[in-house]
Amino acid sequence: MYIKRNIGWGMILRYSWKNLIFFSLYATAIFAVYYFLQFKFIDIPFQPLSVIGIAVAFYIGFKNSQSYDRFWEGRKIWGGIVNYSRTWAIQVLTFVKTDDAEYDKKMHTQMIHRHIGWLNALRVQLRQPKSWAIKENPMVEKVFDKHQERNISCNEAYNYVSMREFSDLKKRVNPATHLVKNQAIDVSTLRKKGVLDGFQEDQMQSVLEEFYNLQGMCERIKNTPFPRQYGYFSKVFTWIFVLLLPFGLLDVFEDDASTVSGAISDWYIFLMIPFTVLIAWIFLTMEMIGDNSEDPFEGRINDVPMTALCRTIEIDLRDMLDESDLPDPVLPKDNILY
Repeated sequence: MYIKRNIGWGMILRYSWKNLIFFSLYATAIFAVYYFLQFKFIDIPFQPLSVIGIAVAFYIGFKNSQSYDRFWEGRKIWGGIVNYSRTWAIQVLTFVKTDDAEYDKKMHTQMIHRHIGWLNALRVQLRQPKSWAIKENPMVEKVFDKHQERNISCNEAYNYVSMREFSDLKKRVNPATHLVKNQAIDVSTLRKKGVLDGFQEDQMQSVLEEFYNLQGMCERIKNTPFPRQYGYFSKVFTWIFVLLLPFGLLDVFEDDASTVSGAISDWYIFLMIPFTVLIAWIFLTMEMIGDNSEDPFEGRINDVPMTALCRTIEIDLRDMLDESDLPDPVLPKDNILY
């Protein structure tokens, strides 16, 4: 998640430089054919082009609205994970009570640390790329290559579970699912030993059920691509509009040139080049914003900052355990909080 109030031009150019160069050359070539080769017939009336532009703007607006809904749903899900994680820690610390303080400490640490392992395993599972994930240009990908996480998800549980449990996780397709299952087994065992009563067991199992619900919600977003009829045709319609744009601007500036007196009137139509580049950049940037919001768990510039959220929960939960060697909060890298 990008946290700087204003997006720097360096980041903007990383995304836009190819389009800016292409449309500068494209508009210049059309201007040269029109002005120097005197192919006056290539201009088209701007009125039908403006209708296309309005339709494209509405279509992009709808796509961006739906893309933002996917991002915001993902953020709300992780907000629920934060809240229920604290609830889980409170239940473990207050429900698991015996006359053996050493046993209590062992179980508290085991169950809370395993939950931290679940958080990080889920985070990395969600960041594994899908075939439909957006592919950025090399300059943008270079930024993410410095920061992205592509490690095997069970490795994230290494520091939080026993070696026996970790060995089992390495064999699993979905390590996060099995970590919650192991929590449920511990809760059931504590009930059989009489440490928990029936109400306490039911309360803890309900929280574990909620973890499964939240994980399933994340996986639903992750495993369901944004409907391609919206994502693909939004791009097609935008490119049709911006490719026709310089031909329509020729018509506009040709008509206006007649109202300008003096030698400047001969070159007034040259203004269609910078205006083509500007309008094309605006429309393509709006279209690109939707693309970058539709998959909120990829670890990109506008995605849910799962690494920072996992660290925040870890600090809170280990502080509840009265541990002293707490990790530092995750800091943004290049103004991006992961």
